Amino acid sequence: MNPPYKDPTVIQHVLANTKYIAVVGHSPRPDRPSYQVSSYMRQRGYIAYPVHPIAKEIDGHRCYPRLADVPGPIDIVNVFRRSEVLPDLLDEILALETMSDVKCLWTQFDIYDATVAQTAIDHGWQVIMDACLKIEWQKIQS
Repeated sequence: MNPPYKDPTVIQHVLANTKYIAVVGHSPRPDRPSYQVSSYMRQRGYIAYPVHPIAKEIDGHRCYPRLADVPGPIDIVNVFRRSEVLPDLLDEILALETMSDVKCLWTQFDIYDATVAQTAIDHGWQVIMDACLKIEWQKIQS
């Protein structure tokens, strides 16, 4: 049995049916996982919006200080922040005018909150937690 929020069928569905990823906690440093994963996904045809409170541009892409500042649709909110920030981040997502566009809340390795996950599911979103977007994409391709 798969751990909660890591269902391969859900992961495959999300990756096949989305294009726009808001990367919360996207680092401007090339040695950081958020930078590497975002760059990799862009190379695979996804649009990855960097969300960082201070950086103005990351790897030639305009950076947005908050999710609410992202100008386009958001299919996946991909989180590279500590688990403790997930409740506040969920409140930010729920306040978005484009919230109905959000299809998936995805958190990277070691980022997990069962209450946040259930609330996201209750809003009709897919939830993937404690999983790397890049690694899961590679699994599907092999």
